Amino acid sequence: MSSKILTKTEKMASPNQPKQEFKPKQEIEEILVRIAGYDIPGSKQLLVGLTKIKGVGWALSNAACIKLKLDKKRKVSELTKDEIKKIEEFLKNPNIEPYLMNRRKDIETGETKHYIGADLEMKKDFDIRRLKKIRSYKGVRHTSGQPVRGQRTRSHFRKKGQSVSVMKRKAEPAKGDKSKK
Repeated sequence: MSSKILTKTEKMASPNQPKQEFKPKQEIEEILVRIAGYDIPGSKQLLVGLTKIKGVGWALSNAACIKLKLDKKRKVSELTKDEIKKIEEFLKNPNIEPYLMNRRKDIETGETKHYIGADLEMKKDFDIRRLKKIRSYKGVRHTSGQPVRGQRTRSHFRKKGQSVSVMKRKAEPAKGDKSKK
């Protein structure tokens, strides 16, 4: 009786099937499309892909597809350069209803605008700084690292090093023990 060492290919194939060559999994290259400074995976649908941009939610993504007459189920990798430019222009100056915009009646200018990306982050930071400066309740909560919007703090929002517990009393020496005086 002869003993034979089976290779991976032979182990994978059953005795009734012809031998197949073992091929390692090939790495799949992901196509990234850059829209408004964000890399969006080309395998995503247009409606989903636009939501990867900071400041673009589902409603604005849907509005962009409708206004620009683009198919929502189309893959992002199938977009042409002209369509990408149209999308970027729309996101800079969206022609939509004011209730869909993220900056209504701005405190400084009184205008209604929609910001995306770094502009949105900058506006948010300035708002938080203003709240801290005027010492409003929300500003004080931001400063102390507490939740701002009314969440409970008993069991959440604990940072490293903080603990909530009952303090133990120091053990008093026994009446007859004179060593601790």
